Amino acid sequence: MHLSACLQFLLHDWLRVQDLTQRPRFADHSRETFDAVLDTCERIARDKFAPFNREVDIQEPRTEPDGQGGLRVVLPESTRDAHQAYVDSGMLSASQSHDIGGMQLPFTVEAAANAFFACASVSIGGGMLTVGNANLLMKHGSVLQKEVFALNEFNGRFTGTMCLSEPQAGSSLSDVATRATPDGADHLQDPLGPRFRLKGHKMWISTGDHELSENIIHLVLAKIPGADGKTIPGTKGISLFIVPKNLVDTQGQLTGERNDVALAGLNHKLGWRGTVNTLLNFGEGTYPVRGGAGAIGYLVGEPGKGLQCMFHMMNEARIGVGLAATMLGLAGYYASLNYAQTRTQGRPVGPAGKDPAQAPVRLIEHADIKRMLLAQKAYGEGALALGLYGATLVDDLHTGNPEQQHQAQWLLEVLTPIIKSWPSEWCLEANSLAIQIHGGYGYTRDFPVEQYWRDQRLNMIHEGTHGIQAMDLLGRKVLMDKGLGLTLLGERMQATMAKAHTEETKAYAQALQNAWSDVLQATHAAWQGTDPALSLANAVPYMQAFGHTVLAWIWLELHLASTGTEAAHVGRRQACQFFYHYELPKIGAWLNVVASQDATCAHMPEDAF
Repeated sequence: MHLSACLQFLLHDWLRVQDLTQRPRFADHSRETFDAVLDTCERIARDKFAPFNREVDIQEPRTEPDGQGGLRVVLPESTRDAHQAYVDSGMLSASQSHDIGGMQLPFTVEAAANAFFACASVSIGGGMLTVGNANLLMKHGSVLQKEVFALNEFNGRFTGTMCLSEPQAGSSLSDVATRATPDGADHLQDPLGPRFRLKGHKMWISTGDHELSENIIHLVLAKIPGADGKTIPGTKGISLFIVPKNLVDTQGQLTGERNDVALAGLNHKLGWRGTVNTLLNFGEGTYPVRGGAGAIGYLVGEPGKGLQCMFHMMNEARIGVGLAATMLGLAGYYASLNYAQTRTQGRPVGPAGKDPAQAPVRLIEHADIKRMLLAQKAYGEGALALGLYGATLVDDLHTGNPEQQHQAQWLLEVLTPIIKSWPSEWCLEANSLAIQIHGGYGYTRDFPVEQYWRDQRLNMIHEGTHGIQAMDLLGRKVLMDKGLGLTLLGERMQATMAKAHTEETKAYAQALQNAWSDVLQATHAAWQGTDPALSLANAVPYMQAFGHTVLAWIWLELHLASTGTEAAHVGRRQACQFFYHYELPKIGAWLNVVASQDATCAHMPEDAF
């Protein structure tokens, strides 16, 4: 009930998502249809996901021989049931057009509906990778690639992955070693796209192998050697390929021939244990195909433009990771709030509490417990608001007028690193506080909060590590087009501050103004030197300060929209007060090291460690 009510407020009272029905693409919808989708997803998440979150954590994916010389993945039946329920809900094609079987929903509503699944069991998961894979192909694929691969992902027949990292190349994609060579003299005539043979290894591939769908469509980054057998150094030489697990014909039907994509093993993780995570071998000869060596793959887009294509999926996935992190934080908050309201421990501070005969009080009656609950609320609900705000920008980018599209593009440039990384860091802190509220019980598997923390810890790493997001923000995003994204973001903050008319909100507005000015000054100061490495040495503290300032703006927005006397409105205003009193002041220390180009970390001698 907490999440449903929170989403109703954010979507309708704050973002006024129903106004999107004035746009031609969403004209067939209404608040009633939006709410019906949310209700359906809440029910499926409650019935098919939440009851099995612990089961999939304990019964990890395992492998067994597949009878063809390779391995297959074995999953609990509950995972299959949950996946099928998600497919049947139509959420894989929620924002797609009616003419290809989609619901043509705003992305904002799709994101909100998916929040229920992430809160119920992020480890079972929904369709983030499949949808992202298909969306990339709809943007960059050929007509037939869209029909054969993307549409069958949207309808649930196929699932999708993204294969970037390799054992020796995680975030450093310029070091990708997977190779793709033309498959015969007629390789350019294949109707599914220029046909290549791929050889290499891909690591950390989520949902890389399973039997939940008829086929798995891998999007693989690889390099095409030139006539001299050498590849172009760096990322400019990377191309993108569709490599299906099972080969298909031009109608999207399985030919009965297995492609040479072999499961080499599973990664056994701290959290997200219910999600299959794999090492895949491409073209190693486990499943020889069509008399040649290598896995068959079809080029997407132009040679050497693979990374640009893949960023379409990566940026979408980063918003998805931020929302997953958010929902784990909120799941821990809901669990610890319930525990604090029911568990008795200790006695009140003061004379009355010294009487041992006095009955113990509930945890929530202690000020420090309220502090930890308020922190979780501020982190989780603030992050959810930020993620949904980002989703509205995606809707503006795709369906807004030219000015809305222009602004959305630049705002997403600067906000995407925050939408991904801020929840990943601070909702992890929320999950830690949830364990703390449970005390010793929180450290045991008798309660779910330890699993939420373990699941959460991945989010600062995957889809671009924390440090890479920070360097992207300070090194690229805030500098692009003379800081246009910063300018537009500042204008939106100013518009919010102008609506602050009470004594309390005016104080918040002034604090926000000061914080934003400090961020801008630090941004400028960071680039005053001549050493880019030193400018970026404190990129993470910069991103922390930037993110906290953005969240202060979001919380002022939520405060201004919470005008009633109901408990929920009071709670949001109190969470806003907490953020401004306890969190926003932290940015001074972070920005000081950025503005001064502090070299403490950069100049630490290796042997001194």
